[in-house]
Amino acid sequence: MHFDLTDLRLFLQTLDSGSITAGAARCHLALASASARMRGLEASLGTPLLLRGRRGVRPTAAGQALAYHARSLLQHVDRMEEDLGDYASGFKGRVRLLCNTAAVTEHLPEPLGAFLRVHPNIDVDLQEQPSHRILPELREGTADVGIVSDAVDLSGLHATPFRRDRLVLLAPRGHALARRARVRYTETLDHDHIGLPASTALGVYLDDQAARAGRRARTRVRVQGFDAVARLVAQGAGLGIMPEAAARRWAGRAGIRLLILDEPWADRQLMLCVRTMEGLPNYARALIQALQPQAGEPS
Repeated sequence: MHFDLTDLRLFLQTLDSGSITAGAARCHLALASASARMRGLEASLGTPLLLRGRRGVRPTAAGQALAYHARSLLQHVDRMEEDLGDYASGFKGRVRLLCNTAAVTEHLPEPLGAFLRVHPNIDVDLQEQPSHRILPELREGTADVGIVSDAVDLSGLHATPFRRDRLVLLAPRGHALARRARVRYTETLDHDHIGLPASTALGVYLDDQAARAGRRARTRVRVQGFDAVARLVAQGAGLGIMPEAAARRWAGRAGIRLLILDEPWADRQLMLCVRTMEGLPNYARALIQALQPQAGEPS
């Protein structure tokens, strides 16, 4: 078995990006060199590691096993470098952070921006995914840190509160529901909705709640971002559901009413999760500390 740390880093970057070309770019390797390394890695291990297709690559069962061990090994290497004092110029590293829609758009930008400003040598690979899809990646070690809703099963993970995230309803003034203070989600399904793309974490979450009620939302149009949703609501195009933090920016403006979404699943606590704190390199721990609510800040 013959391979080096560059091979392992290239393999992980290829999986994370979905292609050898992108993996090579992330590792600052020529494509020909990266392809040769991947072939050599498979030859050394005596088994295919990647399934190659027109839309990119995905791991075989052997590739998934290698990814698990490679991430663990590289984390230990990073810790060793830290302990040997090679970080005299400050933390260096890359953290893979997976979050749901509300965390990415509403709660994360300020603390993450402050962290990146203070730590110029740390990069963050930030990806948006539904909470239930983040958990397997944390447990398998393919993601370092996750921010998820407390509605999912967090067993086996180290989890601490991140921010409260209550979903509310925006309705156009004059709408049949606009005079209400509170409304059940199933009541809104009799009316037109403005939604986020179905692939977003919140889009998946709301579609799942409708399916559990045996219903389907009447989504007239899907747009990118909560501000676009609110602007269309103000024009009377339909109802919109979003985190309260985003809705408050529009509450009280002409043409919009804010209603409480009267559902237990709508009042969520976002949780900051890792598989284990002990296995994280110092730069990932520094990110977690920076993202935790500060004294006096609501969680």
